[in-house]
Amino acid sequence: MAKLNEAETRKRLIDPMLAAAGWNIVFYDKTKGQDNYNNCAIREYPTDYGPADYALCVGGKILGIIEAKKEESGTQSVLTQAERYSRGLSNNPFNFNGYKVPFLYSTNGKDIRHHDVRPALSRSRPIFGFHTPEALVEKLNYDSEDRSTTFFEIPDNTRMRPYQREACDAIGRAIVDRKRTMLVAMATGTGKTFTIVNLIYRLIKAGVAKRVLFLVDRRALAAQAVRAFSSFETEQGLKFDKTYEVYSQHFQRGDLDENEAFDSNLIPEAYLTDPKPEHSFVYVSTIQRMTINLFGKASDYSCSDEPEDEDAGQLDIPIHAFDLIIADECHRGYSAQEVSVWRDTLDHFDAIKVGLTATPAAHTLAYFKDVVYKYGYEQAVRDGYLVDYDIVALESGVRMSGIFLREGEMVGVIDSETGQNKIDTLEDEREFSAEKIEKEITNIDSNKKILQEIKRYADEHEERYGRFPKTLIFAVQDLANSSSHADQIVDQARDIFGRGDSFVQKITGKVDRPLQRIREFRNRKEPGIAVTVDLLSTGVDVPDIEYIVFLRSMKSRILFEQMIGRGTRKGEHYPDKSHFVVFDCFGGTLIDYFKGVTGVTAEPPRKEVKPIKKVIEDIWNNRDRAYNVRVLTKRLNRIDKEMSGESRDMFSAFVEKGDLNRFAISLERRLSEDFTGTMGILRNPDFLNLLENYPRPPKTFLVDYAIRDVVSSTWIVRDAAGKEYKPDDYLSIFSDFVKENFEKIAAIGILLDRPQEWNTDALGELKEKLESSQQRFTIENLQRAHKEKYNKALVDIISMIKHAAREEESLLTAEERVSLAFDRVTVGKDFTSDQRLWLDRIRSHLIANLSIDKEDFEYIPVFSDYGGWNKANRVFEGKLSTLISEFNRAVAA
Repeated sequence: MAKLNEAETRKRLIDPMLAAAGWNIVFYDKTKGQDNYNNCAIREYPTDYGPADYALCVGGKILGIIEAKKEESGTQSVLTQAERYSRGLSNNPFNFNGYKVPFLYSTNGKDIRHHDVRPALSRSRPIFGFHTPEALVEKLNYDSEDRSTTFFEIPDNTRMRPYQREACDAIGRAIVDRKRTMLVAMATGTGKTFTIVNLIYRLIKAGVAKRVLFLVDRRALAAQAVRAFSSFETEQGLKFDKTYEVYSQHFQRGDLDENEAFDSNLIPEAYLTDPKPEHSFVYVSTIQRMTINLFGKASDYSCSDEPEDEDAGQLDIPIHAFDLIIADECHRGYSAQEVSVWRDTLDHFDAIKVGLTATPAAHTLAYFKDVVYKYGYEQAVRDGYLVDYDIVALESGVRMSGIFLREGEMVGVIDSETGQNKIDTLEDEREFSAEKIEKEITNIDSNKKILQEIKRYADEHEERYGRFPKTLIFAVQDLANSSSHADQIVDQARDIFGRGDSFVQKITGKVDRPLQRIREFRNRKEPGIAVTVDLLSTGVDVPDIEYIVFLRSMKSRILFEQMIGRGTRKGEHYPDKSHFVVFDCFGGTLIDYFKGVTGVTAEPPRKEVKPIKKVIEDIWNNRDRAYNVRVLTKRLNRIDKEMSGESRDMFSAFVEKGDLNRFAISLERRLSEDFTGTMGILRNPDFLNLLENYPRPPKTFLVDYAIRDVVSSTWIVRDAAGKEYKPDDYLSIFSDFVKENFEKIAAIGILLDRPQEWNTDALGELKEKLESSQQRFTIENLQRAHKEKYNKALVDIISMIKHAAREEESLLTAEERVSLAFDRVTVGKDFTSDQRLWLDRIRSHLIANLSIDKEDFEYIPVFSDYGGWNKANRVFEGKLSTLISEFNRAVAA
């Protein structure tokens, strides 16, 4: 297609764009005064430096100059001509550092570049349409300098955490510095939405922003955001939505929490199509709906598990409809098409754009340019706002080495279409790599033994904390019929854990009302185990998750961090949740793969596959011909390998013997020798239909019943810096810590040298120093390490300290230690029946706490319920102080 010259570009491309923005295109008439022009784009308007291609006049004042060039010209370099014309309009009533016109444009009919020359250090930027006359008047009356200064005078919400305040101020400074796009990276669970609601409140109150678009990609996330605005309290004591208007789209029952009553406050259409300076509001919308509003349903951002917005339609929304856009979870878009939709939607608006994410990707940073604030997971753990995780490296021979089946072995063969399972005997050996497990073959014993190993840890957790750990299992796939890995895990887990069907549930897009199932997982005791493939995209959090099991592998750092993020929040119903556990069912290799891979990932969005019909049309039109011929050759070879015998017969009508492989090999030569004839075959409608819909043989999925997997596990502790330790290494550095802190930590010196000084304060100091150390020496971590190395469960902290300093010291449980202490203190003494009752109470307390003080008798129910210190002291004839001192010394000895 021939390129347009400048005159044609104006007539065919630029004039329609200006008309669409509400401008009347007229030629300059020297007989008319400037005051007679209103909402006009005046062609060939005279200046001291020559005629401007277009002068945008509102109410007799020139507010804009447009420099037009032919279609193939660039726009950035020619903007200087518009700047020159702006200086040459001496009769215009403005002067901004020598510029007599504030708003300048350059365009080639496709691209537009805009420069607001009023601020001295302003920069030009691309925009995707012309401003309307009303928009230019509004821009002219807006003083960004004064309003941005006011922003910093408005206080934050009193509930804001320090890093949330820092994030808001960082965005404010970026806006003052005239940044138009910026990225905020905050770890999952650190309150991004609350932070941004606070930011929006300050920006609207300061007048920096009036019309705000809060963009999400799930209706459930939109509902959460609306709830956040309605619960946010301003300094006047009013809720946000009672101070400023907050609008949303329709919500469905499944978008809301259980028993939640919610009325959607729908945005008036005129707020979108005819924005006014007096409008001040927040509109929470999904990307899907806004895309339909801008480009129609044909360009809908598809999302398989999100119902379509049937009431959405295309609207004529101008580029100034919003002056601030918040793009939540802006890393989303795992395919090139999804990324393109995000960008097209954001690009439509001439607004400040703030991207929010926990996992910035390279394509995200490329768009938003600058990370103006970052608050990462490790920092949030150090600050006490999120919890860290330990690792269990599960070694499975099948998942590490794959499956080798010998001739004569019996396997199950599942027809992927019908689900029919039949037993077959192999007539030759077959080998499946680890990557094909649960994709082409499953091993029943492997899944069973992995779940049994997880149960062993879950039982220990339940014994220690008195609750089953909420467990999220990531399966490989949820295919139809009996080849579903998720279904197999559910069935086996129900058998192994033995707590009924409701205790183990599958939560994928294939179950009825998945969001409802997730909320039940969050809010109810059951299910205790949820099996999913990809739970992270739903926008519903489950803070009480304590076990995350990776039965699926992956290469995406974004996906991995989002999955890990399901466990990082502090407990909602369990305030004593101090960490969570990641079960790496690939021997720890999955964790190792992502170790140190933080910050911005370079992984590109998944490419969409070009339809084969488009490949053929590109060859026909000589568009990237050599490349597309290579692509088509590969596609034809792939079809040849996948098609059935019936397909070969059908292809024989176009290709000799239906041999697509031979046809592909000779394709380049055929096109060279007979381009028209060969393209006649390729473009034949029946041939094209066959390429897309050729009969394929039914896929099968094998079930291996014979091979017995060998599964073992190792608990791995992470320290405060993310360094990982196996039990031996962990106990080694613990030993070093004890020896190095003999004089620095008083409690260690007491246990090793002065047991008579042992008391509750010493125990409290010891626990605090150990847990706050770089290596996170918690009682649980140390007990687990001792069990792994010495096969001794529930070793008490006193034994661990003594053994770390002197290896010959015995490892005792608290019960064993207290029993020995009682033997030492009570040997050869006679006690009354009342005294023995109190001794039993003291014994129970010491087993649980390893020390006892006078205050315990007043506040611990096992003592206070029976009269407390005074009663007990009378029973022991005033000698209770001496007795508990002896017990403390004996326990510490």
